[in-house]
Amino acid sequence: MAKQNQSLVSIKDRKRLIKVNIKTNPNYGKSPDELNVNELINSGIINLDKPSGPTSHQVDSWLKNIFNIDKVGHGGTLDPNATGVLPIGMGNATKVLHILLETGKEYVGIMKLHKKIDNDKIIEVVQSFIGDIYQIPPVRSAVKRIKRMRKIYYINIIEIKEKEILFRVGCEAGTYIRTLCVDIGKKLGCGAHLLELRRTMVGNFKDEDSVNLHDIIDAYYFWKEEKNEDEIRNMIYPIEKLLENTPKIVIRDSAVDAICHGAKLALPGIVEVDTDIKKGDTVAIISLKGESVAIAKSLMNTEDIIQKDIGLSANINRVLMKKGTYPPIWKKS
Repeated sequence: MAKQNQSLVSIKDRKRLIKVNIKTNPNYGKSPDELNVNELINSGIINLDKPSGPTSHQVDSWLKNIFNIDKVGHGGTLDPNATGVLPIGMGNATKVLHILLETGKEYVGIMKLHKKIDNDKIIEVVQSFIGDIYQIPPVRSAVKRIKRMRKIYYINIIEIKEKEILFRVGCEAGTYIRTLCVDIGKKLGCGAHLLELRRTMVGNFKDEDSVNLHDIIDAYYFWKEEKNEDEIRNMIYPIEKLLENTPKIVIRDSAVDAICHGAKLALPGIVEVDTDIKKGDTVAIISLKGESVAIAKSLMNTEDIIQKDIGLSANINRVLMKKGTYPPIWKKS
């Protein structure tokens, strides 16, 4: 079968522009790769391979019990019978799971037609769904059942066997694959439904890098009982993994604590900025060590941030760093 360009367009290749050269103070904060296991458990991300059967919320509850923590959440709910990539945020990382609502998804599924259709006709109709489509969410869904537009980035038919079609689809967040199969069946004139579904990608979280619940339990045991942290370190990413595809603004050490107290980000505090930021975009405010400080809404585009020296560049939406991690130099100004 012919392949389309398999690209989740929500993932952009950005470059980092330097506004001013400045160094960080090694006595405060720490690079994300220097976090200990306890810090990862209380502010980390797991790329979980969800099994068939439990709900996404049941999986959250199991992980709470495994790690003995109060806050666990998931990014992008999977139906009980669906399997695959389910990003799990623990502790402080639950604050940024909403970022995944802006991230493209990829699925592999089996669609069953209600009667045999010519293969060429199937390929023609399936490919007609690439681009903007309208959907009404299914009856069993967590959102209001109103018509809404979603984008299909690509659909690859991997195999057609009698009335069953194995396919791969990349789509905008919030796309219902069950509904997509029903709509394809209607256009074919034969009817269709989704037989099996596996999510293979959520933004930069991929199927081949995911871990299952048994592996997590074993890794936790080896860390707690055998004092071997190698496996658990390979399974829990720092919160910055979730923000890899979010445009970033890098700030001075002296600006960090002010942001932690909710101050708006002024231009003098910025040292570096990513390309292709537009006014109104969600951005990650990070330290010179690469630590996540806050999530914010940009008030300027990249060009203005680089060229201007006075003004406010971002409103803080959610503070991620603990107050006092960096000294409150701003209070002395």
